[in-house]
Amino acid sequence: MNKKTPYILIMPIVLLGVLFIFGVINGIVQSFGYIPAFDLTDITLDYYIEILNSPTFLDSLKTSLQISIISSILAVILGTILTAALVYTGHTEGKILQIIKLAIIIPHTIVALFLISILSQNGLVARLFYKLGWISSQGDFPLLLYTKNNFGIILGYIWKEIPFVAYFSLALMSSINKTLGEASENLGASKLKSFFYITLPLSMPAIGKAFLIILTFSFGAYDLPFLLGATMPKALPVQAHIEYIHPDLRHRPYAMAMNGLILIITWTMAGMYYLITTKKNKR
Repeated sequence: MNKKTPYILIMPIVLLGVLFIFGVINGIVQSFGYIPAFDLTDITLDYYIEILNSPTFLDSLKTSLQISIISSILAVILGTILTAALVYTGHTEGKILQIIKLAIIIPHTIVALFLISILSQNGLVARLFYKLGWISSQGDFPLLLYTKNNFGIILGYIWKEIPFVAYFSLALMSSINKTLGEASENLGASKLKSFFYITLPLSMPAIGKAFLIILTFSFGAYDLPFLLGATMPKALPVQAHIEYIHPDLRHRPYAMAMNGLILIITWTMAGMYYLITTKKNKR
């Protein structure tokens, strides 16, 4: 093999990394109001200050936090229950694991289309209820999507994140159960007691990491909030995109300032993930 081959193979990744870093730096610079192409040359914090004092931004921030926190907590709880069920029934390999992997790789846009097809007022469930005579018209079916409580978005993330939590923590929980869990059962502990006092606590590092990963992703994601969200208030990534496509191009720094704040929050979450990982490795 040519000595230059590894460097040639890694060049696409390096190029993508450079483009990503350039985009982030360019976005940060623009968020301070420096866009010479639009006759904006004064570096200022005014855009950040205006956004932080804007009711629209605060409502969008609240919406994104609500979506990410609620969906992540529910996904972790249900994902942990699914993991425990797989471990205690011995289904840690085989077809069920392949199904979990398949659920993880399904794009969020496909999940949104599934939810619209199933739970909208023109969806399969509404039609079924109408055929059964439980509702007088499909319009009487409860509005589950596009609502201010963000039920559809949260349900979509739960749909996607439960398999991720299960897959992420399955190996560790299975290993702990086969060793310390079975040892405690041999010493007289019930399976339930062994799970809550030994298996679950020792599996918490993996579960905690999974929680932070899905929390960070769902906070900064655009697709599900855009496809299933209410007209107002919009999730923060969607609101940032609206500011970005504003007809007045001199409005661009507001969008970049919103993206900058999203970046700060997600980096904070990533920092928490790093601290948890570091503490575990030091033990």
